[in-house]
Amino acid sequence: MATIRKFPLVKDEIYHIYNRSIARYQIFNITVEFSRMRELFSYYQRGEKKQRFSEWKKRKNVIPEKKDLEIKKANKLVSIIAYCIMPTHFHLILKQLKDKGISVFMSQISNSYTRYFNLKHKRKGPLWEREFQNVLVSTDEQLLHLTRYIHLNPVTAFLADKPEDWLFSSYKEFLGEVEEGGKICSFENILDIAPKQYKTFVDDRISYQRDLDKIKHLTLE
Repeated sequence: MATIRKFPLVKDEIYHIYNRSIARYQIFNITVEFSRMRELFSYYQRGEKKQRFSEWKKRKNVIPEKKDLEIKKANKLVSIIAYCIMPTHFHLILKQLKDKGISVFMSQISNSYTRYFNLKHKRKGPLWEREFQNVLVSTDEQLLHLTRYIHLNPVTAFLADKPEDWLFSSYKEFLGEVEEGGKICSFENILDIAPKQYKTFVDDRISYQRDLDKIKHLTLE
């Protein structure tokens, strides 16, 4: 069941969504675990699901007909604008398409991954530190800078030298390097920036963001 939040998330608004593992436990260790979470992002965007996850997974790379795409779009709880999965946490930028869409979506992906991870690693108990955190994204400028921030997370953490080296984010979708059947994000009608311009926009900030990360605890006040 989705959590009732003090300030309800509003339909058609865009939010930065963040969640972290309990005690910063590493819950994404190998490619198959990162890929599992990414597949859950894609699968649970929809509200009413006629296929089980296992059935959907077998067909996920099949490009649907235009009519099927329109039906899926109409049934979506959220639209994913950008994402980045890190070893202990993940970031999402979501547009809520239905009332309580984000809360339902987050509940489903969190519970599903917990069941998968606990079964695989023969453990019990919660996997997430708390309920997900959310921040309203009010302007296009904020949104553009936020996508850069989350795409640079792996570089800031020294997990990759360049954002395109990290396979578990939407960065390559923004660069136009992912084929239609492999995409899970929808940002073309929201962000007006060409792939080449976006790459320059991100690359220009790599060193600064690393330096900022070293001192961010000094700037909280």
